[in-house]
Amino acid sequence: MTLPTLDLAFRAASVALLLVLAASLLADFRKVLAARLGAAFALGSAAHAVSYSMDVTSRVPLWHAPLIAISTGTIVVFWLFTRALFDDEFRIRWWHGLIWALVTAFSFAGCVWIAPSGHVRFSVTVVNLIALGFIVLALWQMIASWPADLVERRRRVRVFIVCAIALYGGLNAVLQIATAGHHIGTAAETINAGVLACTVAAIVYAMMRVDGADLFPAAGEPAPPRVFSQPAADASADQKLINALMRLMADERIYRHENITIGVLAGRLKIPEYRLRRLINQRLGYRNFNVFLNNHRIEEAKAALADPAQAEVPVITIAMDAGFQSLGPFNRAFKAVTGVTPTEYRRLKVDAA
Repeated sequence: MTLPTLDLAFRAASVALLLVLAASLLADFRKVLAARLGAAFALGSAAHAVSYSMDVTSRVPLWHAPLIAISTGTIVVFWLFTRALFDDEFRIRWWHGLIWALVTAFSFAGCVWIAPSGHVRFSVTVVNLIALGFIVLALWQMIASWPADLVERRRRVRVFIVCAIALYGGLNAVLQIATAGHHIGTAAETINAGVLACTVAAIVYAMMRVDGADLFPAAGEPAPPRVFSQPAADASADQKLINALMRLMADERIYRHENITIGVLAGRLKIPEYRLRRLINQRLGYRNFNVFLNNHRIEEAKAALADPAQAEVPVITIAMDAGFQSLGPFNRAFKAVTGVTPTEYRRLKVDAA
């Protein structure tokens, strides 16, 4: 088999896997933002598999330009996908679309105008620096958010997905900056296509090994607690720990503390962090530590908003007293739980009194 044929086979395999992945995500989880963004990223990656070349020395074929532009814009989708994957409260805003449009438009201009006018290296360098910037943002989101995930297998798969994509994308960006304007041999192109196919296959395989409902939960609400058969002594020990945890929440209101982490909470209970993760997930039914904390904060806020003696207390004061750091996250979390805003909730309680 010749190198060009092998290159084509690798690209075709990548496109086929990515299209199947996108179709599967849309068929099973189309109402979940992270899954929709994952499908969009898969489709953009398919455009990358079709059009990508490290050998950027002159004008690209005109029909390649839209595919290359979409491929470049996919790095923005990757960043948004990572945010939605690790933050159940993340929502798409209009300016996210504007960022994608600007990056895509610049890439298209680079293909049809900047590079052909003799500025190949400038165009390639800027596009790939943009890509590296969004990869760094995605990795930062993962590092900041993954400790709150309480489902161990899902945590590992999510980290693997993001790291695999970031590694492939980052290496490609660096290599393309280094080789911009120089001819690259067919062997290098074929190796790159093979690495892409292996990366896509590994990600698809990893996603198949975890329950889709765990990887893309439909909501940030608690899942039904799992029932496990275990020795009576272990069950009794777990119940004592849960009782101690609930006392910390109810009596000390530890959820009010700034920057409270699961590690800090485990230290207060004098147990390993992994055990506390398992207890909150398997016994209390929560998939995310922040959701667990926020539910306690919201219960305190609900009581304060319904209290006639606190009718003149500003909503932001109640939010801060309950442990929220700002009003925006409090409003979103409160509405997600109650279906109304804090102000509407207060008015409803006043009217019902």
